[in-house]
Amino acid sequence: MAEKKHVKSVTIPVSTFENVMKQFDQAAVRLHVDPSLMEFLKYPARSTIVKLPVRMDDGTYKMFTGYRVQHSIVRGPAKGGIRFHPDVDLDEVQALAAWMTWKCAVVNIPFGGGKGGIACDPSSMSKDELERLTRRYTAALFDMFGPDSDIPAPDVNTNEQTMAWFMDTYSMHARHTVTSVITGKPLVMGGSLGRKEATGAGVVITTREALRHLNIDPAKATASVQGFGNVGSISAMFLQKLSVKVTHVSDVFGGLHNPDGIDIMALMEYVKEHKKIVGFPGAEAYDRNEILYADVDILVPAALENQITEENAGDIKAKIIAEGANGPVTPEADAILQKNGVFVIPDILCNAGGVTVSYFEWVQNRLGYFWTEEDVNVRLERIMTDAFAAILKVALENDVHMRLAAFMVAIQRVADVVQLRGIYA
Repeated sequence: MAEKKHVKSVTIPVSTFENVMKQFDQAAVRLHVDPSLMEFLKYPARSTIVKLPVRMDDGTYKMFTGYRVQHSIVRGPAKGGIRFHPDVDLDEVQALAAWMTWKCAVVNIPFGGGKGGIACDPSSMSKDELERLTRRYTAALFDMFGPDSDIPAPDVNTNEQTMAWFMDTYSMHARHTVTSVITGKPLVMGGSLGRKEATGAGVVITTREALRHLNIDPAKATASVQGFGNVGSISAMFLQKLSVKVTHVSDVFGGLHNPDGIDIMALMEYVKEHKKIVGFPGAEAYDRNEILYADVDILVPAALENQITEENAGDIKAKIIAEGANGPVTPEADAILQKNGVFVIPDILCNAGGVTVSYFEWVQNRLGYFWTEEDVNVRLERIMTDAFAAILKVALENDVHMRLAAFMVAIQRVADVVQLRGIYA
């Protein structure tokens, strides 16, 4: 009999922001918080759309649409990345900003939630065009950004270079160098040691804690990683260092499989040269659309949102899902996974290592004093393990899954601050 092929399909468009609202509502009903306060917490405080004229290399001008959303600044400045992707829209950015609010609260760092993006195809643009686009975006939204108001970072298709352009543009308008307006910068510009690895490190710290909770020996565990960008590749690397056998990986071009385990360090070197995993000699080709359904202990979805839906959640074989990406599992899929006994480490906990070390970078910039990589890693380890333990405790005490517990903790922490500060009206 031919092997069953799975096709990820959604019969109606999935609103990522609606998914966040559903997650919020599920947690809110379990908390004894004034419903009117919940409405205040639920929706973005500020959403801005800008049109960006950018001169292309051929001398023509092209209009791009940029977004910046500040979901909450109750606990501190808005914090969240800037992504460059053709599918960026207000719905997505509002959802990502909301997740950042809850993510920062879960790891208990003094930030609110923000997110930004530009609808563009960076693969079809030159470096000079991307620089002009970044600078135009920064200038257009200059009044929103600042070390005490809104601090961006890299995200999908943006990197240290993008952040360097952003910081320079902001500093030129401010008339002095402002390193703390951005995180994820190059080290020579005030970046933090350990920042590049932080998200993947956090994924694996929480995965290690989940394995411990479930009494699974890492040396006997297998893993599949969807997405081999910064988060996916670093997660795979740290899983391998944890003695987990990474048997499946994928990127946008294809997939790989080696039942004996893929040499992740060798694959990372291959990708540096070839820009994709396809053709790597240390594994067999594998259908990237099947990567979610591999028969493994750990699945790390580290690509984009809405990858696991009610239509395909029943086909997941992994015992643990470690959400390296934001929003890879829809609320409807959550219910199916819970019924099937899958232990989901929610994104607002699992991938919070990145924003945690971004916080460290911001602190170091404000102090003008920089920590060693060992200092960074020790502090990250403590925050992530403490956060996992706190969420697991709430989950067990309330007999709920980890995502619901994470939202309950996060919402309560933000609500407590709002109640103390009051609402200025």
